[in-house]
Amino acid sequence: MSRAELRFSDLFRADLFRTATFRLTLAFVVAIIAAMALQFGLVYEQMNEYEQQRSTDLLQREADQLVQESPAQLEYEVRERSKTDLRVILNGAALFDMNRNRIAGDIKKWPVGLEVSPKTQRLWDAPPGDTPYEMRYLAVEVEGVHGNRDRILVLARSLHMANELRYITKRAALMSVVPIVVFALMAGIFLSHRALGRVKDMHEAIDRIMDGDLHERLPTGRERDDIERLAVSVNRMLDRLEHLLDEIRDVGNDIAHDLRTPLARVKARLERVSSVTNDPAALQGAIERATLDLEQCFSVITALLRIGEIENGRRRAGFAMLDLRELLAGVVDLYEPIAETEGILLEVVDSEKAVPLFGDMDLLNEVLANLVDNAIKFTPAPGTVRLSAGQGADGSTWLRVSDTGIGIAEDERKAVMGRFYRSDKSRHVPGSGLGLSLVSAILRLHGATVEIVSARPGHTLPGAVFTIHFAPATSA
Repeated sequence: MSRAELRFSDLFRADLFRTATFRLTLAFVVAIIAAMALQFGLVYEQMNEYEQQRSTDLLQREADQLVQESPAQLEYEVRERSKTDLRVILNGAALFDMNRNRIAGDIKKWPVGLEVSPKTQRLWDAPPGDTPYEMRYLAVEVEGVHGNRDRILVLARSLHMANELRYITKRAALMSVVPIVVFALMAGIFLSHRALGRVKDMHEAIDRIMDGDLHERLPTGRERDDIERLAVSVNRMLDRLEHLLDEIRDVGNDIAHDLRTPLARVKARLERVSSVTNDPAALQGAIERATLDLEQCFSVITALLRIGEIENGRRRAGFAMLDLRELLAGVVDLYEPIAETEGILLEVVDSEKAVPLFGDMDLLNEVLANLVDNAIKFTPAPGTVRLSAGQGADGSTWLRVSDTGIGIAEDERKAVMGRFYRSDKSRHVPGSGLGLSLVSAILRLHGATVEIVSARPGHTLPGAVFTIHFAPATSA
């Protein structure tokens, strides 16, 4: 075994006792021991109380029966212990005179501290050379040979049965704790070892991911526990990260492609004009065309930076209540001359009441400007571009831009919202392919969604309808 494997094995054993599973097992062991101690205490207390009450009842019952006997019969029964109850139930019985002198019975002398009372008393006997033990006594006056109550009947019962039961219960509790604790610890070690094995596999997978293998995923099994759910969540996160990295790589390739063409044209024109040093007109024309190409490059870079700024959520400070009708009117005023020049009718379907929305006026104006600009670009004359807005019964707000242009194929409607995507129908139209991506970023910032459908399905010019749905939380 290599040194690294030995080190990992040592760490594995050290971590075994620091896992949450093992600590939880220890907590359960402590809880089990506490429960057993509580149970033992309750059983001990109930047993002690029961035995005391039982001894009291037995002593009083025997005393009540013996008091009814004649003096001679009582003396005989006490001396000979003739009754079964006197032999089995009672551990001592004696008759004393009023001066505490023994008349008959096996209690040799008056117990120290015993008083004549109808209530039982607990006293400790200390025989010479023996361990003191507890006894329960009952001392009552009885009738003597002269017809007077001049004798005292003393009955005694030992509590050794209760002590034996308590000893047995205590021993059973102590003996049961050891196997329970050992079993719980072994179960904890087994479960911790199993959990650590899964964590070890996850660590190895994470190391491979950190080494650059982005296709690696954390191992998952059939267990539906916390570790399993965590692994599934991490795998979803890795899927998302891999997708984002692919998007970044694609965007980088698209940026390089889109910037390479105008920069190559600038370079070619500058090289050509550098060979013609005596033609000011050619030089001026080359500079103007190079400026236009560079402006296209700057527009791509500016759009990308703006999309990144919006996606980072830095523009929420500009959110305020606004009326979408005013937004539509402003966009129409801006694009109506352009639409007339292209032979397009630009109109607004006025709402009868205000359409309030909580959002950024400048960003939403950018959304409308991009949608209207695209609608005018891809709608042949004579055509129509229509704008409308309103509110649903649930308080949600919607904004719609429709046209009678070339439309968007159903399989391209999701892709057109991505960066640098341009359909085959739009290749001849100048643009960077970032307009709808900017629209998508602004709508995500507002918590809105966009739906794209055909305005006239089956028609030669099916047109497109962009409907933006704002959630009730973002509207008034």
